[in-house]
Amino acid sequence: MPMGGLELLIVLAIILLFFGYRRLPELGRSLGKTKQEFRKAAVEDSDKEDELREGEEKEELSSSGRGETRAEEGRARAEHEEEGNTDQRAEQRR
Repeated sequence: MPMGGLELLIVLAIILLFFGYRRLPELGRSLGKTKQEFRKAAVEDSDKEDELREGEEKEELSSSGRGETRAEEGRARAEHEEEGNTDQRAEQRR
């Protein structure tokens, strides 16, 4: 629910009565600094998240240099093992 002009004026009047006119500039400065620090932390957090994602993507690439991911290597290995098992079964039947 958005605040209208009258509601905002009432809230500001209550703040003025509660804190007094001498402390309002100090409160404004501290509020501005807090907002600035929060934005800075949010940007740093998103930068760290991006770096982590990039690191994970690089880690997923295999060391073989073929550019396959670990999942692809696992599937290839499983297929190869399955072929080996099939060969062993055929030899056992003979």
